[in-house]
Amino acid sequence: MLTDLVTKDRLRRWALPLTRLVAQAGLTPNMLTVIGFLLNAGVAAVLATGRWQLGGVLLLLASAFDLLDGAVAQYAHKATAFGAFLDSNLDRLSEAVIYFGLLWVYAPQGMTTEILLIYATIVGSLLVSYARARAEGLGLKCEVGLLARPERVILLALGLLLNQVTIALWLLAVLTNLTAGQRVLHVWRILQNQQKLPPNPLT
Repeated sequence: MLTDLVTKDRLRRWALPLTRLVAQAGLTPNMLTVIGFLLNAGVAAVLATGRWQLGGVLLLLASAFDLLDGAVAQYAHKATAFGAFLDSNLDRLSEAVIYFGLLWVYAPQGMTTEILLIYATIVGSLLVSYARARAEGLGLKCEVGLLARPERVILLALGLLLNQVTIALWLLAVLTNLTAGQRVLHVWRILQNQQKLPPNPLT
C-alpha cells in the first residue's frame, strides 16, 4: 500500500483548496468519477500514438484527478454507496483502457511478450481488486500487498517516462499477481484464526 508519506488521505488534504473550488463549482462526486474515466481514456488515446513520455505525464495527472471524487464527497458530505460502487467500477475500466492504449501499439508489431505481459497485468490487477471486494463482502479488511492501484499507476508512469515500458510491464505482471496471492493468504489466515478462537460464552 501507499507509504505513510504519500497516503490518499494526505494527498486529499494537500488538495483541499482545489477540492473546495470544485465543490463550489457544483460538480458532484459522480460527475468527477466520470470525468476521471474520460481523462484516462484520453491518456489511452495518447499512448496509442506511441508517445510514451507524454502519456506518462498525463497518466499521473489523470490519476491525481481521480482523488477528487472521494475528496469532494467527504468535503461536501455527498458520499453515497452508489458513488463508491461507480468509482470502483470505473477505476477498473480506467486501468483496462490504459492497457488497451499500449496494446494498440504492440499488437500490429506482433510484440508477443509485451502483449502477454499486459494480459497478465490486467488479470492480476482485477484479482487484486476482486480479492479486496470479496473479503469486504465477508466483513474482512483486506488492503495488504505490494501493488494497490496507486502503486500500479506510479510504476507504469515511471516506465513510460523512462521509456522502459517492457521492464515496467514485467514488474506489473509479476507483482500484481503476487499481490493477489498475498490478499488470498491474508484472508485465509484471518479465517483460520477465527476458527481457532474459543466460543463466546455469551452467545
